[in-house]
Amino acid sequence: MTGTLAGVLIPKDLGFNPSFESDRVNDTPTPTPRELEILKVLWEQGPSSVRAVYRRLAQAEDLAYNTVQTLLRIMEDKGLVDHHTEGRTFVYTPRFSRDESAARFLERVFDGAADQLVLSLLRSERISTAELERMHTMIQQARQKKTARRSARANGERT
Repeated sequence: MTGTLAGVLIPKDLGFNPSFESDRVNDTPTPTPRELEILKVLWEQGPSSVRAVYRRLAQAEDLAYNTVQTLLRIMEDKGLVDHHTEGRTFVYTPRFSRDESAARFLERVFDGAADQLVLSLLRSERISTAELERMHTMIQQARQKKTARRSARANGERT
């Protein structure tokens, strides 16, 4: 308890922490740019050894094998990857899919508002005409799926 206000004690802590969020999206650790590069390799190649990740990254930049090994250990400590052993080789797997990571980014940066993400991309003019066409097609397909699911539910079918 802290000081008094006209003789009334004011509690220091009411046990409420507004920053606490138990949602898995918000519990996901944030990767550094280098860790994100490693995650991209794991998402594209699937479970991979240190050597496989190193070979992929070393194609584009000067990077030491030990650096990749150390980063993967740190990423495991942070909860970004898991490993299992195959003989004497550690094989690493991302703990979160690319989609889960994208959802987390959307939630943290745009408060979950996908339209704001798209608007930001459009404002920066980083989307080519071909990409806009692909996005348009994906939106149409998503609408069709959603309409089909709604119809199925209305008719008592399982989706």
